[in-house]
Amino acid sequence: MKYFIALIFIAFLLNGCSKKEVKLEAFSPEAFAFDIGDCWEVNAQVNVKGFNQKESEDTFYVSITYSVDLILPDDKKIENIFNNTEEVTEEEEILDVQLEVQFDLDSTFTVEKYKLLFNIRDNFSEQITEVFVEFDLTE
Repeated sequence: MKYFIALIFIAFLLNGCSKKEVKLEAFSPEAFAFDIGDCWEVNAQVNVKGFNQKESEDTFYVSITYSVDLILPDDKKIENIFNNTEEVTEEEEILDVQLEVQFDLDSTFTVEKYKLLFNIRDNFSEQITEVFVEFDLTE
């Protein structure tokens, strides 16, 4: 009986001490557009956390791939209007990473409300997440 109780206690300790799976999460998305004459310059950003990171000799490394789809006012989608891989190296553990986007829209885009869909992938854990953000083209 002692061995059985000891075994349960050890299993409980191992389960409680195991590393918790962290979920990839996007937060604080922002987007805005500037009228620069013959086109619009769209800028957007979002922060991500909950990614896996590699550690080597006091250096932490993160790799995030992301793409952005533009959702038009009529709900049509222009896929992959922007894409990038953000690779960050720091001497301390990395808590979050800011992903930035910049692209132009020509004068055929009308003054209305648009959405961006961020498609985000942690290259180490292969987790994915997505987040929407709205912005206006205004005069």
